[in-house]
Amino acid sequence: MPEKISLLIVDDEASVRDSLENWFREDGYAVRCVENAKTALQLLEEENFDIIITDIKMPGMDGLEMLKRVKSLMPEAIVIVMTAFATVDTAVQALKDGAFDYVTKPFDPDDLSHLIRNASRQITLKAENIRLREQVINLENVEDIIGDSDPMRDLLKEVQRVAQSNATVILTGESGTGKELIARAIHANSSRRFFPMISVHCGALSESLLESELFGHEKGAFTGAVYNRKGRFEMADSGTIFLDEIATISPKMQIELLRVLETKSFMRVGGNKLITSDFRVICATNRDLKQMVDAGTFREDLYYRLNVVNIRIPALRERTSDIPLLVNYFIQKFCTSMSKSPVTIEKAALERLQEYDFPGNVRELENMIERAIVIGNGKEIKVRDLPLSKSSNMTTVESLDELEKKHIVFMLDKYEWNISRTARALGIDRVTLYNKMRRYDIEKPE
Repeated sequence: MPEKISLLIVDDEASVRDSLENWFREDGYAVRCVENAKTALQLLEEENFDIIITDIKMPGMDGLEMLKRVKSLMPEAIVIVMTAFATVDTAVQALKDGAFDYVTKPFDPDDLSHLIRNASRQITLKAENIRLREQVINLENVEDIIGDSDPMRDLLKEVQRVAQSNATVILTGESGTGKELIARAIHANSSRRFFPMISVHCGALSESLLESELFGHEKGAFTGAVYNRKGRFEMADSGTIFLDEIATISPKMQIELLRVLETKSFMRVGGNKLITSDFRVICATNRDLKQMVDAGTFREDLYYRLNVVNIRIPALRERTSDIPLLVNYFIQKFCTSMSKSPVTIEKAALERLQEYDFPGNVRELENMIERAIVIGNGKEIKVRDLPLSKSSNMTTVESLDELEKKHIVFMLDKYEWNISRTARALGIDRVTLYNKMRRYDIEKPE
C-alpha cells in the first residue's frame, strides 16, 4: 500500500482489541483501539479513519446505533460489524443500514484479513478514480491549444458545440495545423472523456497491418500472430477513436470501415466471434475527400458517413496574430525541457516570422523555435537563428498536395535527406514519410 490504511477497532473486550491490533499492525495498517462507541465517536470528530471495525453488543451505545451515527456524518465511511453467531439477523440489518460487511465471532484471522484487504482495495480504487477524474477535468482547458485570433475563437466555439454530441467528426486542413490536438480537445470536453481516446495513423500502415490494428487478431491468424490481440476499435469502447490520414486507406479497408461504422460490430482477423464496441469516430485528412469521391478513389457512402460534422482547422498564415503567443509558448516549452535559462526573441525576428508563409504551419514554427534555442548562442533569438531563407510563395501553390510536397522536400533538404531526422521533425514516422515520398514521386537529387 502506498500509504497506510488506518483502522479504528471498537470492542469492549480487551483480548479482542489486542488480538486485532497485533494482526493488523503486522499486516502494515495503522491501528487505533477504543473500548466503547461513545469514545469512538469522540475520536472520529478529531481524526479520520479509513475503516471502522465495531462490535455490535457493547455496554451503553451498541454498534448498530454507532453505525447509524457514523453513516449520517460520513456516508462514505467503511464500517465492518462483528457479531456473535446467534445475532446474524442483526448483522444483516446492519448491512441494510450501510455496513460494508460483517464477521461472526469467533472469526478466522485469515478471513478477516481478506475482508480488510477488499475494503482497502475499494478505498484505493476510489482515491485513484478521484485523481483520474481531476486529471481529465484539467484536460478540458486543453492548454496546448494556443491562439486568440478570430479564426481560433470560432474553432474553439465549434469544438465546444461538437463535443457534447456523439456525431462523427472529420477534421480537415493542411499538415501541421494541429488536427490531433483538436481531436483530443473534442474528446476531453465530451461525456466520453473518462474513457480512452485511441489514435491510429492510417497512412503509416499497410492494408493488412491496418486491418489487424483496427480489428485485432486471433492467435494463429497469420505468421507471427502468437497470441490474441485486441484491436483499436475494441480498445476504444465507450471512448473515442481518432483515425488520422483517413484518405490513405485502401478500397478494401474503406468497405470494412463503412460496415463497422454502420453496425458498431466487427470480428478479429482470423476470428468468428462478433464483437461490439460503443465508440465515437473522429478522423482527419489534409486532402479533399470530395474531390477523391469525384475521382472515384474514395467511396461516396463512406464519405457521407464520416462527413457528419466537418471542422476545418485554419492554416497558420490565416491567424498570424497568434504567432507571438505560439512563439512564447514554444520558447517556454523548450527552455524548460532543455533546462536552459529563459530566452526572448528580437522584434525583427518576430516580424519575419509573421511575414513567413509557414507551409508546415504550427509544426514548422515549433521546429524553428526548437532549432533556434538549440543553436542560439545568446539570450535572444535573432533572425539569423531562423531558417527563413527558403520561404515559399503561396501564390504559386496550386493545391494542398503540392504544398505538402514542397514542405517535405524543404524539410528533407534541411536535414540533408536523413529520413529519421526529417520524419521526427515533421512529427511522423519513417514509414509515413516513405509513403508520402512515393506518393509525390520525391527522390533524392543526384
